[in-house]
Amino acid sequence: MMKQTEQHLLELIVNSVAKEKGDFTGTSELVCKLLLKHFNATCVSVISLRNKALEQKVVACLSPVVAISDAIKQLRHDNFASESYFEEIRRYRHIASSISATDKRLSCFSDYYKQTGIESNLDVAIRINGHIEGLLCIEFDHQVELSIPNIEFACQFADQLALTLATRYAYDNNERLTLFHSATEQAKHVLMLINLKTQIIEYVNPAHEKMTGLAREIVQDNELITLDFFRGKRELANELTEKIIAGETIQGEAELERVDNTKYWVQYQANRFVTEQGNYYALVSCINVSEQRRHKDELENLAWNCTLTGLHNRLHFTQQLDRASNGILFLIDLMGFKRFNDTSGHEQGDALLTEVARRLKHFALSNNAIDVARVGSDEFAVLLPDLESTEILEEVVFKLYQKLAVPSVIGREKVDPKAAIAVVDVAAVASQFSPLSCADIALQYAKKKAMLNFQIFNDDLLATFKNNADIERDLMSAIRGRQFELYYQPLMDLKNHKYIGAEALIRWHHPKKGILYPGAFIEIAEQSGMINAIGDWVLEAACKQLNLWQRKDVDIVMHVNVAARQFFSGNLFEQVWNLVTRYRIKPQSLILEITETELMGDIRHATRLCQELADLGVGLAIDDFGTGYSSMRYLKQFPITKLKIDRSFISDLTTSHESREIVSAIIAMAKALNISLTAEGVETKEQEIFLEDSSCHHAQGYLYSPAIRENEFSKFIFEQNTAVH
Repeated sequence: MMKQTEQHLLELIVNSVAKEKGDFTGTSELVCKLLLKHFNATCVSVISLRNKALEQKVVACLSPVVAISDAIKQLRHDNFASESYFEEIRRYRHIASSISATDKRLSCFSDYYKQTGIESNLDVAIRINGHIEGLLCIEFDHQVELSIPNIEFACQFADQLALTLATRYAYDNNERLTLFHSATEQAKHVLMLINLKTQIIEYVNPAHEKMTGLAREIVQDNELITLDFFRGKRELANELTEKIIAGETIQGEAELERVDNTKYWVQYQANRFVTEQGNYYALVSCINVSEQRRHKDELENLAWNCTLTGLHNRLHFTQQLDRASNGILFLIDLMGFKRFNDTSGHEQGDALLTEVARRLKHFALSNNAIDVARVGSDEFAVLLPDLESTEILEEVVFKLYQKLAVPSVIGREKVDPKAAIAVVDVAAVASQFSPLSCADIALQYAKKKAMLNFQIFNDDLLATFKNNADIERDLMSAIRGRQFELYYQPLMDLKNHKYIGAEALIRWHHPKKGILYPGAFIEIAEQSGMINAIGDWVLEAACKQLNLWQRKDVDIVMHVNVAARQFFSGNLFEQVWNLVTRYRIKPQSLILEITETELMGDIRHATRLCQELADLGVGLAIDDFGTGYSSMRYLKQFPITKLKIDRSFISDLTTSHESREIVSAIIAMAKALNISLTAEGVETKEQEIFLEDSSCHHAQGYLYSPAIRENEFSKFIFEQNTAVH
């Protein structure tokens, strides 16, 4: 009878809807209900061990009294099993105890038994493939000696719970597989499973057809070489397969070609995994990154190329040059481009640059150039491989010079591009100096030539470059160490033969080389960017000295040279305003000098700044007038105080008819514009007489005095002007 009852109870579990569906909670509740009545127990509970730490979760708990059931559930949850408990239950599958509180195997639950009044218990493991998934616990508030048949009966219920869990896991796995398959089928990126032993593609999702145009049936269940990546490359397929089998992850980007010859970019990754049966597979994922690649290429094109000419830019070229240990560097400058750009307009200027770039591209292609670039507003650079001899190099340079000099029609205007070319053997200088810096030095020499404006960097220029490098290094110390001093050259009024002004000229007291004149270091200071710091010092020192003279009632005008970089720095007006205010400089007693070529660098900015300085009571003089590109139209724009006739026209006044005509024309123009004139470099009485007869206002030069120190200058002015009276 007992056997039949037990069989009936088991059949209730086996045939239950909950078990069939894999409903572990529902099955657990039914088990608790049946066993509670069958064993006349105080509490029956099913506990899930949810993770590797065997954390307990009470799935079902049943007691005749609901309050007791809730209390036992909470207390059971709060009391954790020990490792020795699990070791026992792993070995024997169950623990049956008639005196639970004192049973050493159950010592971890001693507090729990005291709080609940449990005296006897039977704990059975719920196992799947030997792994404990949970516990079936039958507990009594009185002592009970359970027979082996009763224990085996309880174990059968635990088995049914295990089968329920296995069913649920199977359903979960099927659900996961369905979800995984659905996800891979709908994924926008390509997924493939490849048998590494056979190189057969056993699965590919629809995204592959969208990306490649190859139908699924062409690829799936076919060899690896069916793919665009391996088409006609079986050796590559074998090589990568071996690497993946060895455990390497293969990843990267590649440009592929479809069957219709259209190209696309993919980002790919392939990882190995091994099935339970020991088969080696690769999971391959690919993403079409053609758009990103095109965007990247566009950004790189903007980053590395000149949008106007299509040539590489300075950044790209310098990186190429930095990697080069040899080769021939050409640096090309378009002389007079700024004037052409200003007079003809930016559109015409851009057209000229584009034409020069076209010629350089052709030259680069003909000579297997490593790189060709636009490295400045009107500067270009070409890097060629080494040439066999100096003779061949000179021949190539001359051909390039001629090629660039060919007239071109820009708009409706015939233009004769005039290029200066510097040439540097990279291997000869790279270990000591920057090839581009050497090219800059050579370019300055090329520009100064009367004809054939190209210069190959040689030993003499290298010596000059080394000297300039030393000067640049020493200049930093000079600025910090106050090694500069101002000298002053007197300005003569040719009408009344009195000294009415001084030009402040810097001298450098070099600790080793003695007194250095501006020609030895100013150009280097401009190239290195230190000219602003030097110019700031000169301007303040001159204003300070002018203030001292004015306090002693010395009526004198101070001329101060301003470099182009300082003039266009953006803070010259503020600096001058501060100095004029601090030193209380009288209006029209401070005159700033800038060369006409530099003034034409930015006519709009120069015009505005000159007007602001004029409003401040500061005059402006154009230095070296006649050597640049000034015109009557531009002179009328600027509030100019004075023109200074360049010494090159004064030096041969008595021997050159052309110089006399030029000087006479400049004087006439200045008179028409009501602008004061100073002649520079006057050294003879004959020159003075000519200038005086031509109504030139002022003169300076060795005829009167070289530049001298302040104490000598003050004495000189006093004595000379007193003698005149």
